[in-house]
Amino acid sequence: FFSACELNHSGSRSSKTFKPKKNIPEGSHQYELLKHAEATLGSGNLRMAVMLPEGEDLNEWVAVNTVDFFNQINMLYGTITDFCTEESCPVMSAGPKYEYHWADGTNIKKPIKCSAPKYIDYLMTWVQDQLDDETLFPSKIGVPFPKNFMSVAKTILKRLFRVYAHIYHQHFDPVIQLQEEAHLNTSFKHFIFFVQEFNLIDRRELAPLQELIEKLTSKDR
Repeated sequence: FFSACELNHSGSRSSKTFKPKKNIPEGSHQYELLKHAEATLGSGNLRMAVMLPEGEDLNEWVAVNTVDFFNQINMLYGTITDFCTEESCPVMSAGPKYEYHWADGTNIKKPIKCSAPKYIDYLMTWVQDQLDDETLFPSKIGVPFPKNFMSVAKTILKRLFRVYAHIYHQHFDPVIQLQEEAHLNTSFKHFIFFVQEFNLIDRRELAPLQELIEKLTSKDR
């Protein structure tokens, strides 16, 4: 089910992204951390790859990986946007039992029911705004992370999970046709190991993909 495709998420694949890629400035400490993450991913041992590197700051490690997951999901969703339309997905769902309504607490306070493409557009734009906010995600050395950083990161990851859930439940056929299955599984497995390692998403939130999560993680206990 899970095949080890090339783990650097670039390569010769379609580079169409849904939103612009979020770049980490080269030469920065966060860039070094990202390179470290990519190198350890290459070893194939995901449990080890997600662990906090010795002597590093947990907030910074979570920040770098959150940006990376945003970029991965951005790219994965970008490959199937033609299949995720107002007609095919009038609600944002992950199978028949789970439906998501959008609210961000600022612009939209009361959750609204909307189509999946609209929901994912709101979601990815909202995440992008958080990642671009220097007070939340400081990119300069020595600028501290805010006290509420971890709770913001948890909300971002909880919402990004919903895009994986929607792709798996509603668009897995086109993923297979596009031969993106190994890429999707690798990315999601990395994501799950990461959020499990630091306990970043409540188990109840992961319920829509519980079976898949058990399948992907059982080999690595």
